[in-house]
Amino acid sequence: MTGPVIHTYRAAEAGLCVNSYLVEAESGVVVIDTNLLVSDIAALRARLAALKKPLLAILVTHAHPDHFNGVLDLVRDREVPVYGPEWPAETYYPNSVLADGEQVKLDELTFTVRDLGPGESHADSYFLLAADRAPVAFTGDVAFNGTHPYTADGHSSSWLALLDVLDAELAGARRLYPGHGDPAGPGVLAEQRRYLLFYREVVRRLSGGEPRLTAAAQEELETMMRAFLPGAPLTWMIGLGAAAVAAELATVKILIIPNEP
Repeated sequence: MTGPVIHTYRAAEAGLCVNSYLVEAESGVVVIDTNLLVSDIAALRARLAALKKPLLAILVTHAHPDHFNGVLDLVRDREVPVYGPEWPAETYYPNSVLADGEQVKLDELTFTVRDLGPGESHADSYFLLAADRAPVAFTGDVAFNGTHPYTADGHSSSWLALLDVLDAELAGARRLYPGHGDPAGPGVLAEQRRYLLFYREVVRRLSGGEPRLTAAAQEELETMMRAFLPGAPLTWMIGLGAAAVAAELATVKILIIPNEP
């Protein structure tokens, strides 16, 4: 093995199409994000076992359950909400909080964490893996690739701001491994920005400055976003975030400065 090998496990749409990554090195494996549903967590654990190498660490990009639900099942053996029996009976939370810019050395693998603050979630981050040719980045949900994103945490404005920062910061990355969708080049950040700008503009128009959308307005929003990203999965997320984004936009103050006499 001349360098780390990155294996991807992706859930079906019922599991939000979420990605988990197994970074395989000579001496062991680092898992990045751990999936949502029991069946997907079991499949991920089987993939890990098939590599026949020790688990060196689990890195979690942000605190949404589709990224941390499987942690407990990966770190120890063991023999419900809306997902019923598909939701793990127990979970396990990270026990080491990393500071912005901190490096984690796991045998021959070196990851650097970037704390981004609120964006898709209340606290986003990504992990940069040093590599021979160019670094690769595990970006969590900073940019969804080819799926409708989750906007219900109501931070679309700060999300746009951090995408502007990352556009320059990750320009030299060889590959971005997103939380949802296929690995891609840094251009996926610009595509996410386009989606958010369009979504916000449609919500702004349909809400009329109110912190919510009517049922008819929400239906129109869903129609327009389906047309914007035709054939993309997770369409139910379009309406899920409508009220949060409308409320966010309703707080924006527009100041009009009169002309001097």
